[in-house]
Amino acid sequence: MTTLESPGPTLGVVGGGQLGRMLAEAAGPLGVEVIVLDPTPECPASAVCREQLVGDFDDEAGIRELAERADVLTFEIELADQDLLDRVSEETGIPVHPRPATLELIHDKLHQKRALREAGIPVPPFRAVEDADDVREAIEEFGAPVMLKARTGGYDGRGNVPVESAEETEDTLEAVAGPAMVESFVDFEREISVIAVKGDGEVATFPVGENVHEEEILRETVVPARSDDDALERARAVATDVLELLDGRGTYGIELFETADGEILVNEIAPRPHNSGHWTIEGAVTSQFDAHVRAVLGWPLGSTELRSPTVTANLLADVDDTREARLSNVDRILETPRASLHWYGKHEARPLRKMGHITVTAREGETRAELLETARELRDSITFNE
Repeated sequence: MTTLESPGPTLGVVGGGQLGRMLAEAAGPLGVEVIVLDPTPECPASAVCREQLVGDFDDEAGIRELAERADVLTFEIELADQDLLDRVSEETGIPVHPRPATLELIHDKLHQKRALREAGIPVPPFRAVEDADDVREAIEEFGAPVMLKARTGGYDGRGNVPVESAEETEDTLEAVAGPAMVESFVDFEREISVIAVKGDGEVATFPVGENVHEEEILRETVVPARSDDDALERARAVATDVLELLDGRGTYGIELFETADGEILVNEIAPRPHNSGHWTIEGAVTSQFDAHVRAVLGWPLGSTELRSPTVTANLLADVDDTREARLSNVDRILETPRASLHWYGKHEARPLRKMGHITVTAREGETRAELLETARELRDSITFNE
């Protein structure tokens, strides 16, 4: 039985970006205090959490101090050092969720895909590459174009480079700059994702979202995804199978491709709340952040039921250089019924940096296409250029 008291449990979070900020916002009403470790002074989460420890994600002294002051550790960024987390957890007795073993599996995309394939979970054809000759062989095997991916460190589309022909291999390998893999290019009908939660003997999935990318960066998420019920059920089933591979409690973002013939393929997995799940704050009974806090503490997960069809649009900095973060013309968003603005509190705007998001929920009878149009109009009405 879960018992609340004051002061409540303390959650230590490695990473204090926008995900850490929204985790802290969700934790407060549950009586859970949050301390984050992040290398950036006055990181986004610092404005809403109890305290920030300034230190790198692999700072052993910082991780140990975080563990000493927390009841459970979690992370909001894959750059967390899995070996260090595992060692500190073992030596201090403070659990880490999701488990560091899961972080290690996810950290290398090649290992991730191999584990998925061995478990019988559908993935696009792939292979490891060491040099330009390997990439050319992959193009011969899979056909052009192919997707060249950095095995580690890539996020928000970074580290993913399409290769249109064998003549481009040298330049694209240089752009990835590190261990790489090649995937067959998937001619998908739509990109979708399932936000899935693993608790203490309990598993839950949120409704499937449809993701719209541009330049490999997520721009909008439409929920429910505009697909047929059979495809959505297959996506939930694949996501549930993926959860069985992952060790430890928490929220996971599972990105998928839906092909024209209805096949569901796993693209990537994030062992944390995910950008494509931000819609849950307004659109679901329990948000993905609330569910993550509950899960890592071993509490009941809460309902993942949809409140309303919902669209989220990311606010990307429309600037050509680095400058002070100032978002202008927000009145339009604030005056619009059923529209919600989320500002991440980042101090600098850089080209295409995620600075916030807008969520729009549906009025009765409103279609998802109309919702998406409203979200885009609101998003396009604001600017970081004065």
